[in-house]
Amino acid sequence: MFTNVYDDRARADAYAALEFPGTYYLAYRDLPAIIGAHVRGTKAIDFGCGAGRSTRFLRELGFDPVGVDISEPMLARARERDPGGEYRLLPDGDLGGLPAGVHDLVLSAFTFDNIPTMEKKIALLNSLKRLLTDGGRIVNLVSAPDIYLNEWASFSTRDFPENRTARSGDKVLIVMLDVEDRRPVEDVLCTDDDYREAYTRAGLVPIETYKPLAKPDEGHAWVSETTIAPWVIYVLGHQA
Repeated sequence: MFTNVYDDRARADAYAALEFPGTYYLAYRDLPAIIGAHVRGTKAIDFGCGAGRSTRFLRELGFDPVGVDISEPMLARARERDPGGEYRLLPDGDLGGLPAGVHDLVLSAFTFDNIPTMEKKIALLNSLKRLLTDGGRIVNLVSAPDIYLNEWASFSTRDFPENRTARSGDKVLIVMLDVEDRRPVEDVLCTDDDYREAYTRAGLVPIETYKPLAKPDEGHAWVSETTIAPWVIYVLGHQA
């Protein structure tokens, strides 16, 4: 059985202090250029906003973002950090209370790492698609399968050899090194093929896919990041 490991006060406290260290830097480094190339307009949803890091990031890019999440402890920290921001609790991920067809961007940063089944992924993607304008885009930032098999500046998987035999849809474990809370995070492995199947079944098409690699001169103590991409960034639009 999979649980939402982020619906937890201790993790919320840890995430509230987390910005863009190490491997996380690579997740966000290219987003301004990617979003600038693919998104027109400023109305945005940060789906799975957690403690508000991505929501604040979007506002700094000039967006008018609404952060949504299923974890009240995370949202409480988001509101403390950003009292002027708009943050909404979504019971069980229900997006029905958000207006349809008016959002230029839905950013989902790491959220799909914790969504357990193909059916749930497809249902959520359909709900997110409903929020978009005709030319709107979903930017889905997810963990690459390789992140669960290697060591990183910000993560460790050496204690979880079972990750190596995991298949798409299986539980995988990883430890975050940039926070005090070192309890393993439980994610759900999803391959590129399965993401693409989910997108197709949800009526979405990948317009562009990015796999950011680190550069040796970026000032971080990289481990695997210069040769193996820890993240995948999909830019999605409506199927024609």
